[in-house]
Amino acid sequence: MSADPDQIRQEIEATRGDLSDNVNALADSVRPGNVARRQVDKVMDGAADLKDRVMGAAGDATDSVGHAGGSAPSAVRRRTRGNPVAAGLVAFGVGWLVASLIPASEVEQQAATALKEKAQPLTDEVTNAAKQVAGNLQEPAQAAVAQVKESAAQSATTVKDEASSSAQSVSSSAQSATDEVKAQAN
Repeated sequence: MSADPDQIRQEIEATRGDLSDNVNALADSVRPGNVARRQVDKVMDGAADLKDRVMGAAGDATDSVGHAGGSAPSAVRRRTRGNPVAAGLVAFGVGWLVASLIPASEVEQQAATALKEKAQPLTDEVTNAAKQVAGNLQEPAQAAVAQVKESAAQSATTVKDEASSSAQSVSSSAQSATDEVKAQAN
């Protein structure tokens, strides 16, 4: 530690600045919005990674089908071996393509209309159940947000108190050093 009072003051101010920056960074990191944003980013990254793995495998299988010519079934089998998701996607795509090429008959259209009419009550029931579940989850979610806010406020208060205590300690140490320098100068 220096004996020069001006240098001591500069060091105290630098320490206060560092302490203030640390307190601000800590308060920013525990802010509920930032915590939630980090969690959303983590989930989105995981979903994007999963999508890339699945779509990449399906794209590779599609490329193999396009370039394989007469050996398309064996190429698809090779590319999808050990990857049931890719095999399912390829099978679904082929089925969809075949189904779209065949026009629906009158009997199929009637059956689809009848099925739609019979499924309507079930659709309404599922919609109501989903609304009820959403309503039931709203209160616990609000309670969790309130708890996070309270925890963040307590953490911020604790950090502020510790920062104030540290600042007082640094200030008293600086005052002691100043007094010591003055005593030695006299």
